[in-house]
Amino acid sequence: MLRGAMIGCGNVAVNGHLPGWLSRRDVEIVAVAETNPARQAEVAARLPRAHWYDSVEALLAGETLDFVDICTPPATHAGLIRSALKRGLHVLCEKPLVCRMDDLGELTRMAEEADRALFTVHNWHHAPTIRFVRDLLRKGTIGEVRHCGWEVLRTKPAVAGDGRSGNWRLDPAMAGGGILVDHGWHAFYILNSWMAQVPTRVSARLETRRHTGYPLEDTATVQCEFTRATGEVYLTWAADERRTSAELLGSRGVIHVEDSAVVLRESGPRGAERRWTFSTALSDGSHHPDWFGGVAGEFVAGVRENALRWNNLTEASICVELLAAAQESSRQGGAWLPIGDAPTGVGP
Repeated sequence: MLRGAMIGCGNVAVNGHLPGWLSRRDVEIVAVAETNPARQAEVAARLPRAHWYDSVEALLAGETLDFVDICTPPATHAGLIRSALKRGLHVLCEKPLVCRMDDLGELTRMAEEADRALFTVHNWHHAPTIRFVRDLLRKGTIGEVRHCGWEVLRTKPAVAGDGRSGNWRLDPAMAGGGILVDHGWHAFYILNSWMAQVPTRVSARLETRRHTGYPLEDTATVQCEFTRATGEVYLTWAADERRTSAELLGSRGVIHVEDSAVVLRESGPRGAERRWTFSTALSDGSHHPDWFGGVAGEFVAGVRENALRWNNLTEASICVELLAAAQESSRQGGAWLPIGDAPTGVGP
């Protein structure tokens, strides 16, 4: 039985992570740390035996743990990960793992030296629609992928906390960026997985199209160039509808992802069209508790099997670098920047 603690008990923790942990017989959440006392009653109802702490320092000093699950705003991640690794704990952390490449290098070294798992929540990998498309690609259904487009339409950012005390997603000091950081991280690791390669350079433009009161961008367009393909990511909080879609162009066909459906069109005069419909849409909700089960399973396996955990960390490091390069590209008016020469910080 692994003993874990949750750091931060906001919406994603309570509605996304906690159901997944409670469904497992090999994990027990024995403690939580949360600065908002209004959350205590809700957490206690679901974790009646867990100890409540008002600070992370008190939790780490007062509990015997195997791991922590960090569900706090992005700017706090590096410091919390550092504290947990110093205590010899495995770490699961919400995206983005960190906001600076320098932090990533330091924390990776700490995890390696301590032989601890440092794992990011890449929950979109476990969406049934995403898994289905990945299986189609691995079977070579559309041949070599030559272009991938990813589009996320939202009317506003997701609410943080109880909605009454402000939204950290709109605070540059806490969020590290606007919709690019909020949704771009997911887009990057999915594209890299589907394409089975990493971009060699990127060009990006970050804009405020509707929500002019936001101190961060509400729209991001990122062009990616791979060795043998291209990609485009379009993200916005300024849409009139809520939808997630994607398109993959291959040498022998096309795959369209239309929120809750996948459409395959094969090339050639006899090219057939096939459609599969899923029970939930990619744009349904913000917490995705049904996807977290797969994350928890990977993390627990990664704690016990080193190979799994480093694959996730490699994926996370690529995402940090892509975010930093895209933000710098936008500052330079959309200039193409090679991956590998990105600045060390993620921020507006």
